[in-house]
Amino acid sequence: MKEHPISEGAICPRGEALPEWLYGEGRIKHPMEKVDGQWKQISWDDALDKIAEKLKEIKAQYGAKGLAVYTGSLGTENIELAAFAQRFRGVYGTPNLLSVEGNCFRSRIMARQMTFGGYPIEEPWNSECVIIVGQNMDNSRITIGSKIYKAHDEGTLKHIFIVDPKKIPMSEKGTHLQLRPGTDTALALGMLNVIIEENLQDQEFIDKNCMGFDKLIEHVKEYTPEKMSKITYVPADEIRNIARVFATAKAASIILGTTPIDQHINGFQGNRIFSILQAVTGNINIPGGWVSIPFIRLGDMRVTEISDPIGTHEHPLFRRFWGRTSPYGQQMLFANAVLDENPYPIKGLICTGGNPAMTLPDSKRTKEALKALDFMVVFELFMTETAELADIVLPACSFLEKKGVGYVYGVTNCIPFAMIRKKVIEPIGESWPDWKIWTELALRMGYEEHFPWKTEDEIIDFFLKPSGLTREQMETEHPEGMYYGKTTYNQDKFYTPSGKIELYSQTLAENGYDPIPKWVEPSKSPESTPELFKKYPIILTTGTRVPEFSHTQLRNVPSLMKTAPEALGEIHPDTAARYGISDGDMMTVETTKGIIEIKTRPPKHCTREFSASPMDGGGKANANELTSYEPRDPVTGYTEMKALLCRIAKA
Repeated sequence: MKEHPISEGAICPRGEALPEWLYGEGRIKHPMEKVDGQWKQISWDDALDKIAEKLKEIKAQYGAKGLAVYTGSLGTENIELAAFAQRFRGVYGTPNLLSVEGNCFRSRIMARQMTFGGYPIEEPWNSECVIIVGQNMDNSRITIGSKIYKAHDEGTLKHIFIVDPKKIPMSEKGTHLQLRPGTDTALALGMLNVIIEENLQDQEFIDKNCMGFDKLIEHVKEYTPEKMSKITYVPADEIRNIARVFATAKAASIILGTTPIDQHINGFQGNRIFSILQAVTGNINIPGGWVSIPFIRLGDMRVTEISDPIGTHEHPLFRRFWGRTSPYGQQMLFANAVLDENPYPIKGLICTGGNPAMTLPDSKRTKEALKALDFMVVFELFMTETAELADIVLPACSFLEKKGVGYVYGVTNCIPFAMIRKKVIEPIGESWPDWKIWTELALRMGYEEHFPWKTEDEIIDFFLKPSGLTREQMETEHPEGMYYGKTTYNQDKFYTPSGKIELYSQTLAENGYDPIPKWVEPSKSPESTPELFKKYPIILTTGTRVPEFSHTQLRNVPSLMKTAPEALGEIHPDTAARYGISDGDMMTVETTKGIIEIKTRPPKHCTREFSASPMDGGGKANANELTSYEPRDPVTGYTEMKALLCRIAKA
């Protein structure tokens, strides 16, 4: 639908391949139990009875905290899946709800909340200047990317800056700053130095809306463009130019890649410093800046506040600040709890909407932890690497086989828009929607009073009730979806303790963290570990995306595998030549943690001594064989999956 406000008629290869995926070979159609190492089909009643029995045994022997519930990316983006997982773990009593947010996206939410009191979002199609940091719009965010291209072609978007170690297609439309991976924070501090030294800040906005600017002035004096140039590899003149253009633009917006900023030792503070850049230039709550949109209020399935999950004591702000409590534990401590029983033993796991065997760091240790569990059950469509390690696998429906509240687009597209998801076909085989799996399991656990919903319509009504929207309204009047609110401009109310935008965070200071972000080198880098750099002289980043796949999903679809048949590692052509590696050769990539084999694809432009590989290419090319659970960002607990050190060789 070209008139649709979100897609504008665009569809990615994944969308085109959905029917092929839906009916794909290997679809799990019946409950399966592992018996003597072999999978055996069983009935739903037998499967649920056995799961309930094991969960009761774990609770009796180890307490409720002996069970963890894990939801991957789908477990935060699919409303019913996430809500019913929260509901069940709450009634069971375990604090250990683990989620992809333990290493993705929540870091930026926390950083913006701690700066603004809320979560303002970029509105680049109304900007005069945009800075895109670590995101290839053509591969991973085509709907927003198309609006940026259109605004640039029409002349309203005059300046596009791409901050990225490699050249991406959108670089052709603007200025490309090729920085050393992991040095985004240093670049932002250098920009702030220029803006403040040259008095380019929006002083009127700062005086009215911000606190801590006097401390920021002193803080950024040491971060001169010359010093930051040596750290980032970006020439000092380019740092000055981007700072001046950004600060003097009528409206400007910074767009941050989903994980390139987050997954660093200082990922939280990196997100904070870009928030501060937006604020001191007055690009908050104006068209084309970061703007506030209403987030739709949905029914809350949490039943009670539960004692602290794993990670609470190590990363207390990830769990709670200002009375705001996250439902999640820190999944980076999961393997420790299973293998070392630290801080206490976790013996059981229910996994839904995720594939942690591949997507968590240090795949070897993660798999050891999954194998060491007394019991694991997985809800899945296909036999993933995690499902293969389970005791029981239950066949789940795809989103095309169930009705529900569709994705709410505000958080990623800056448009207050929601829709009802339609049921397109009946469930394949004996597959069930997630809500039904949780509900039937709850009945066997004696939790029926907490799971009263019998139909999908009842569930939709429950979710929509606080919003003021109705199912009938959204199904009959707006089957294509509808706006539920308006973007707010010129808002001057900020829900921080001071009521102001907090450039200096007293909350961080009181908890022993830097109240204003400072530059911190990656734990392994040419600067922090020069001796290690001699042995591992290549800078590695992981998580490269391609349009065909979403992380480990859809890698069994023949048409997508035809256009992207295998994982590819990118290295600079000069670096490849020095190691005798040609385009298409197999190479080994080795860190202090592990080694993988991957086919090479030297891109036309990327930073020298730089290599990139997919996060979860499968087979021998899973980059999480190279990553580690330590060290962690002190605030959030996120691990370093970017800006690592490696060495390469022709395989």
